[in-house]
Amino acid sequence: MKQAVIVSTARTGLAKSFRGSFNQTHGATLGGHVVSAAVERAGLDRGAIEDCIIGCGFPEGATGHNIGRQIAFRSGLSQTAAGMTINRFCASGLQAIAFAAQQITAEGTGPMVAGGVESISMVQPNVTQVQDPWLQEHKPDVYMAMIDTADIVADRYGISREAQDAYGLRSQHRIAGAQAAGVFDDEIVPMNAVMAIKDKDTGFISTREVIVDQDECSRPKTTLGGLAELEPVRGGGKFVTAGNASQLSDGAAAVVMMEADEASRQGLNPMGAFRGYCVAGCAPDEMGIGPVHAVPRLLQRHGLTVADIDLWELNEAFASQALYCRDHLGIPDEICNVNGGSIAIGHPFGMTGARMVGHLLHEGRRRRAKLGVVTMCVGGGMGAAGLFEIY
Repeated sequence: MKQAVIVSTARTGLAKSFRGSFNQTHGATLGGHVVSAAVERAGLDRGAIEDCIIGCGFPEGATGHNIGRQIAFRSGLSQTAAGMTINRFCASGLQAIAFAAQQITAEGTGPMVAGGVESISMVQPNVTQVQDPWLQEHKPDVYMAMIDTADIVADRYGISREAQDAYGLRSQHRIAGAQAAGVFDDEIVPMNAVMAIKDKDTGFISTREVIVDQDECSRPKTTLGGLAELEPVRGGGKFVTAGNASQLSDGAAAVVMMEADEASRQGLNPMGAFRGYCVAGCAPDEMGIGPVHAVPRLLQRHGLTVADIDLWELNEAFASQALYCRDHLGIPDEICNVNGGSIAIGHPFGMTGARMVGHLLHEGRRRRAKLGVVTMCVGGGMGAAGLFEIY
């Protein structure tokens, strides 16, 4: 039976959208940088890559026109490498990895690149969302803003504001500790960029050359008292604030995958293997609880339980949904998001799943973990979960 393995990973640091270091960097540039690095790290000839599958949450923005193909060219892959863009919103990067693995195992394809990119800074703010009249009448929640669904989850399942703020602080502290210890250094490929800086008083925009060699979104000086003072985004009686939710950010991540026997023949040392992936739907107005439906389905298909998993990466779109999913599934806190998550590090929608897979493999190796799961909620009312064996 064919097995898809991951032989290398690479990612950018994460930068704040609009105000961060990548606010003028096109998605093709971000993606090209990490794909090039991942292929180089794998030790493969660029002409050997058969396809480049890239997830993107907002492909209709400035990164449109099949960003996957653009990235294949931008990274220096051979013209014989194809390119594809897929969108399962927050699970897009994980979905790209699943698709690549399935092509390897079912179709016998050669080495593949899979990953995700998001350049929120480059998405045109005036893109109009046209809504279907039938859905407006019969299923309007499918168009609900995710922040509103997070407030609903908090209210519906009794997740207090205090618990959400404490979780936000936990994420900040874990990310800060990991950064100080250099945990992410092997993941990040430093990148030069030109950043736009707007003067608040005059509106004048200047530019500055920067090097992005670390994640820029975290707030290591966060305190519980400071979080408690933040006003809910949707006003009094609500829960979600800037301190207990992920922030808009830009970045890209990629992995190189190939069939296990072929990797062995070439003398490569894979980081891990793709074992399985599944998705599940839930009510759109509580989209954040998607993992509680996807994870049991994934584990059951592989004859596993939560207790069999050594390491978890559960995306922190919002503290309310991350808390509910972790506790409802019975995931031990000490092996869940051990180095923090998206509340502190940022959440470029299409990239996050691929970043989490790369981190799971790196951290799993450090801990000598055997099995790991990457899972997240998905806009529109879905959950996704991927199972990986760590070598």
